[in-house]
Amino acid sequence: MSDLLRLATAGSVDDGKSTLVGRLLYDTKSVLADTLDAVHRASADRGLATPDLSLLVDGLRSEREQGITIDVAYRYFATPKRSFVLADTPGHVQYTRNTVTGASTAQLAVLLVDARKGVIEQTRRHAAVLALLGVPRLVLAVNKIDLVDYDEVTFSRIAKEFTVHATALGYTEDAVVEIPVSALAGDNVVEKSANTPWYSGPTLLEHLETVPVEPDPHDAPFRFPVQYVIRPRTAEHLDYRGYAGLVAAGTVKPGDEIVVLPSGRRTTVTKIDTADGELTEAAAGQSVTLLLADDIDISRGDLIASAGNAPTVTDDFEATLCWLAEKPLRPGARVLVKHGTRTVQAMVTELRDRFDEQALSSVDSPGSLELNEIGRVSLRLAEPVPLDDYSFSRRTGSFLVIDPSDGSTLAAGLVGAPLPELDAESCTEDGDTAAQDNRALVSPGP
Repeated sequence: MSDLLRLATAGSVDDGKSTLVGRLLYDTKSVLADTLDAVHRASADRGLATPDLSLLVDGLRSEREQGITIDVAYRYFATPKRSFVLADTPGHVQYTRNTVTGASTAQLAVLLVDARKGVIEQTRRHAAVLALLGVPRLVLAVNKIDLVDYDEVTFSRIAKEFTVHATALGYTEDAVVEIPVSALAGDNVVEKSANTPWYSGPTLLEHLETVPVEPDPHDAPFRFPVQYVIRPRTAEHLDYRGYAGLVAAGTVKPGDEIVVLPSGRRTTVTKIDTADGELTEAAAGQSVTLLLADDIDISRGDLIASAGNAPTVTDDFEATLCWLAEKPLRPGARVLVKHGTRTVQAMVTELRDRFDEQALSSVDSPGSLELNEIGRVSLRLAEPVPLDDYSFSRRTGSFLVIDPSDGSTLAAGLVGAPLPELDAESCTEDGDTAAQDNRALVSPGP
């Protein structure tokens, strides 16, 4: 039985993300015949001799007209070895918020760079976002290697520069793999390329099929945000009271002692129901209904957790924000915080520091956070909320910041998540040298 890998793509505009995803789908025969026929017709209408594989991903009309990705496009495909859920995210700076969305659940990210341009500002920004979100593994796909005549030196310089930057963000060298590819020609995407005899590593698909996957840990403390209280009040289910939701972390079995937060009331689980019948155990990712031994006042927004290892209930905490709104964030801003199934009023009491992902440094006490900036803030909530640190649990340590006036999303938040302690001087020195060497080697492309 194959396992599942959740991955995301990231990179700058025109680095070829959609073409790379299209190539993966095409070469793994994961495209329906009628869809492929539509791509062939659309490509012929544009005067292209070969199919434009990016059209397999860019589904919005505005995306096809502009030749860019705007929305997060989720694609599902499988090989005999593994199944995949892939989030193709936009490259434009304006849509960095969509990159945050796509990468938030990823176990691996494929970060593309154009071999003619090397590591650029958006590459460093995306790498910082991926590191902050805790994406454990990265693939640097040096795309359009055919446009630099499959030059080994160019690839090596780009790979070195990126490795320096990724290491500074906290990645170990074995968590980052660099692969020279041509999404358009298919070099090293699914099949080994004869054009890169100097490259002895895996193709992109080989790596995706064999990279170790860290599944949701079943030994993590149990976390269950209550989404809905089920009270049928029918003759058949006269006294039925169930609490429905998605298991966010850990496992639960009948007989387990739990605590309901923020009230702190304790009881035990008596039964686990699903639409397909009763379960003897439920694990992270399953939607279930829990029945409890005692009648407790529980409603949507409450959290049912392991009694032996419960999260902290607080109304005052520090967090790291990826600011996603056009209007800047300033101290004193009143917002809504959505954590799990609970939404509470909050105030940003302090902007503690801002992370400069280009210089790999922090700026203390910034006056504001602008679009796409990352900063650490202090938040005060109108009522206590149970919180886990993001480093402890990606699912229950994350939240959204919402504009109370119109309901739009302002920021993605991570509880705690301190900004990296960086040796910016050494990183900048090595990175700048690599970048300069690379720019000297690569002539402008067509």
